[in-house]
Amino acid sequence: MCPALEATGYGFERIEGDDASTDPAHQDPSYRRALWIVVALNLGYGVVEMAGGFLSGSQALKADALDFLGDGAITFLGLLAIGWSLTWRARSAMIQGVFLGVLGLGVVASTFWRVLNQATPEAGLMGAFAVGALIVNILAVLPLLKHRKGDANMRAVWLFSRNDAIGNVAVVIAAGLVAWFGSGWPDLIVAFGIAALFLHSSWAIIRDARTDLREQPVTDQ
Repeated sequence: MCPALEATGYGFERIEGDDASTDPAHQDPSYRRALWIVVALNLGYGVVEMAGGFLSGSQALKADALDFLGDGAITFLGLLAIGWSLTWRARSAMIQGVFLGVLGLGVVASTFWRVLNQATPEAGLMGAFAVGALIVNILAVLPLLKHRKGDANMRAVWLFSRNDAIGNVAVVIAAGLVAWFGSGWPDLIVAFGIAALFLHSSWAIIRDARTDLREQPVTDQ
């Protein structure tokens, strides 16, 4: 067993030549390369954007940074799941969905705290980091476009990347509104919106994973 995978504690077992999937898209070498690109870009810029969130005082930037970091970590799990049976890839997607839901609830809680302790973010810094995030996300999404359909694990990776793009655009708009109105409310509203997107995608990923698991024969469990 791969040590990195064993460390997760989820008891994955390698399946040799036993994939019940009728869609081998996940085995495309270009998909593996695309995932490595996504992992590197998201983890790298997630750290940068989190620092930008603290420097600018923007809750939306912090939420978007969490999306980047979560995307990178979960995409890495998706990368490890390539070559495993469809059942185990669906279980991997289930873990991704639960993780995304936890992130969403965490953003909701921290944003409520900021509502009670409001401060207006630095709009210039907020906008600069948000535009940088949008550029990085476009670079990450492009390799995934042809891989957005497939099993639950592939769809989960695509949803994470799509969330990043939507969140980036929303943060750029929020930065403009913060500068225009001189208020922190646009920043907080976008943070709540990103959290809602997390929770919606979490539900979709878990639903797809459960569907894939139900469709597998008992022998593949």
